[in-house]
Amino acid sequence: MAWSETGGALEREFTFASFTEAFGFMTRVAFVAEELNHHPEWSNVYSRVTIRLTTHDEGSTVTDIDHTMAKRIDALIE
Repeated sequence: MAWSETGGALEREFTFASFTEAFGFMTRVAFVAEELNHHPEWSNVYSRVTIRLTTHDEGSTVTDIDHTMAKRIDALIE
């Protein structure tokens, strides 16, 4: 599944085999978020992680940093 642009944000849901795998993925994303100083809106329910990327400083719209973050997140699961 690819990222979709909805309501001024990029969104994607990731599914893993277990809660531990989902949590590990979130930890890796957290390091990328700190590096880019761009933090996602996200939720985790057992093996699913939903991520929403938007740039609040630019009026809650999708900007280059959101696309960069999405590409970096995708690279974590490839």
